[in-house]
Amino acid sequence: MAAGRNRVSNVLGVDIGTTTVKVCLLRDDTNAVVETSSRETKATVASELGPLGSEQDVHKICTALQFCLSQLSKEQLSRVRRIAVSGQMHGCVLWKQETAWRRNSYGRYEVADVSCLYTWQDGRCSPAFLASLPPPHSHLRLSTGHGCATLLWLARNKPDLLGRYDRAGTIQDLVVAMLCGLNVPKMTTQNASSWGYFDTVPGTWNTEKLKDAGLPFHFLPEVVSPGTLAGNTCSNWYGISQGTPVFAAVGDMQCSVVSTMMEEHDAVLNISTSAQLSFIMPEGFTPSISEPMSSIEYFPYFNGRYLAVAASLNGGNVFAAFVRMLQQWTHELGLGVPEQKIWEKILMTAQEEASESNLTIIPTIYGERHLPDQRASVTNIDPLCLTIGNVSRALCKGLVANIRSMMPPEKLHEAGIQRIVGSGTALSKNVVLQKEVEKQFDLPVIYGSGNDAAAGAALAVLKYSRN
Repeated sequence: MAAGRNRVSNVLGVDIGTTTVKVCLLRDDTNAVVETSSRETKATVASELGPLGSEQDVHKICTALQFCLSQLSKEQLSRVRRIAVSGQMHGCVLWKQETAWRRNSYGRYEVADVSCLYTWQDGRCSPAFLASLPPPHSHLRLSTGHGCATLLWLARNKPDLLGRYDRAGTIQDLVVAMLCGLNVPKMTTQNASSWGYFDTVPGTWNTEKLKDAGLPFHFLPEVVSPGTLAGNTCSNWYGISQGTPVFAAVGDMQCSVVSTMMEEHDAVLNISTSAQLSFIMPEGFTPSISEPMSSIEYFPYFNGRYLAVAASLNGGNVFAAFVRMLQQWTHELGLGVPEQKIWEKILMTAQEEASESNLTIIPTIYGERHLPDQRASVTNIDPLCLTIGNVSRALCKGLVANIRSMMPPEKLHEAGIQRIVGSGTALSKNVVLQKEVEKQFDLPVIYGSGNDAAAGAALAVLKYSRN
């Protein structure tokens, strides 16, 4: 029996999200989750650009990751035979290859010559700046917050900072490079497509256009297919053996779909910090560069297939901004209501509000990639509608209406989608938001236990890896 137990092996799944790091251990024979651990990174740092910048402290992210590992049992970690990593897409971090990281006397990794993480929410690349760049040869649009756009902004505006480093990637690419000691980071097509200036059909960077724009080539990672082995761990790490295979990092959106989708004809609606509604395109589908840009984009998935995605920049972050506003008002009035109390109150009163108001909220305070200049608005205000319950209900309705405008129900019907699987922390905790999804989309809606990108990364390795 002991020998049989020793043969059981696990896959370690890691997800480096916008606010939280999560890890999970998955048994590779049953796909059952053995253990999980998560930790808020609290990594946001002030940007010299003020609210235009969105930057995070990479040291705090790595600390949160390794804290999560320390919470898992040593016995289960010793059974890890593969490591899968996913993380927030679009963002960019730079590092100096020879001195970017080190291991301390306790065996933990510490970063040194590493920039901040410029996240997907970064707004430094104005429409005017983007218009000054060569147009990408890609079916995917270029937006602020995309890695190549950020690098080109730094090349023009912070050349001294750019000169301090010689490598770049997403935060998950950095973690894989660190674990494997890679000289050149490996980036999957999923993350490369989220950076801009990447043609997904041949799987190549727009090298000539980037050269013309002034980006040094050594910042472009080597691109590989999802499921490709990136390397092996350089040393023992929290009980995981040296030499353990580590796979090239993939996108958190794709991994959330892997963990959530139950049937081929499901669409997945995830509302967390942001919001995405997506479904898998048929085999053989190839996006066309000549098609006009729209609110629906096609991102690489696994096995050469694509996801049709309506990716909104506005989701749970809009509710968070609403809560911060209310909290600020209470402070200014000398009351000081805790944030948690405000969350509880708005969710409760939104459910209890007896009558529907005509209050209408367009909640796009962060704009949208296909409409970067769009902002939020509130209309149909009357003397009776400005209760917390009415405003909260209108905000829920507006968030779903925004997603619906980006991915109309008829598009789902044309694709043969038979139901929507809802997931994400903002959706799972908000009954009013759930009712709006059910009301506005003419499809059955079920709420899955998925949207776990860490588990999805591990599942993807088991289903799609080439090794």
